Amino acid sequence: MATLPARGVVPVIELSDAQRERLQAAYAEPPRAYHAWSHVGEVARHYEAVAEGPGWGQPREVALAVLYHDAVYDPARRDNEARSADFALQEIARWMPDGGIDASRVGQLILWTARHGQFAPDDFNDDPCPDDVRHFLDCDMAILGASPDAFDAYDRAIAREYRGHVPGWLFRINRRRFLKGLLARDRIFLSEFFHERFNAAARANLRRAVTRKQ
Repeated sequence: MATLPARGVVPVIELSDAQRERLQAAYAEPPRAYHAWSHVGEVARHYEAVAEGPGWGQPREVALAVLYHDAVYDPARRDNEARSADFALQEIARWMPDGGIDASRVGQLILWTARHGQFAPDDFNDDPCPDDVRHFLDCDMAILGASPDAFDAYDRAIAREYRGHVPGWLFRINRRRFLKGLLARDRIFLSEFFHERFNAAARANLRRAVTRKQ
């Protein structure tokens, strides 16, 4: 069984071998430079840090969102998050029908990843578990605050994924606009937990990347 640890006595997410194999196969199609199974491992590492710190309100649902959030990824399309959410719902219904999972919550968390860089911390105040949303989205964006070498490798990998799908000049314009937009925001990370840990490093990485793309 594959497990994703959660905090204390909170149940872990367990995937059957068949479910895990289908999930890993999804992340291998098409071949990816960044949004691959290794990315899930990095997001899961931040998931565990939250579990050991502020904790999760719905740990199983967030864990499944971590596992499935980029299961469908085609750089030529703009509906990857919706397709990943649909895939997650189908897989949960198939493999975990009696697991007590709030599948709609898993799907909604995945859908929110389509709007990275558009939210403010207060946007989720009315959500039943607002900190879960903030922490989950921050887990996915934590690469921005990685070491300079890791950030640069991520930036190059994103470019490789779009190569052949978007003209190079257009990718550079759009990528610079996205990174510059993140840098201009009052808050890059939505939660205090990630803001305190990664804000300074993220801003340094973004400034360097934006300058490099001029």
